[in-house]
Amino acid sequence: MPLLPNGGRKPARPALGSGEAVATVRVKDVRAARKFYEDVLGLKPSPDRTGDAFAYEGARSRVFVYASPIADQAPPTSVTWVCDDVDATVGSLRARGVRFEHYDMPGVRREGDVHVAGRMRAAWFRDPDGNVLAIVSSG
Repeated sequence: MPLLPNGGRKPARPALGSGEAVATVRVKDVRAARKFYEDVLGLKPSPDRTGDAFAYEGARSRVFVYASPIADQAPPTSVTWVCDDVDATVGSLRARGVRFEHYDMPGVRREGDVHVAGRMRAAWFRDPDGNVLAIVSSG
C-alpha cells in the first residue's frame, strides 16, 4: 500500500478503469422503452435480459435499461461499472472515503453496502455533484 505524506497507508485504488462503463437508463414503461430502443433506434437486445431490466450491446457501446420501483424516491443512476468483485470494489472505495447509498427494493436484500438479488450484486454511490453511480457484478 502506498505511503501518505503523514506516514499512513493510502488505500488501494478501485479497479473501475479496467471495467466496462455502461450507460444506464431508468424508465417507467418497459414496453414503450423496448419499442423505442429496438424499433426506433434499431438496437438489438442482449440475450440475458430479464423482465424489467435489459441491455443493448453495440460494437462499441452498451446501454442498460431498467424499470425502477423506486423511481419517485431516488435520482436515476448515471453510469454503471461492471466489475468482477463488487465487494472488493466497495471495500476499496469505502477506504477512500466513498459513502454508499442504501435503497429498499422488492426482492433485494442488503449485505452491508451491497444490494443482492439472486446472483446480482450491486452498490450505489454519488459523485461530488450528486450524480448516482453504480457498480454491479459481471456474473
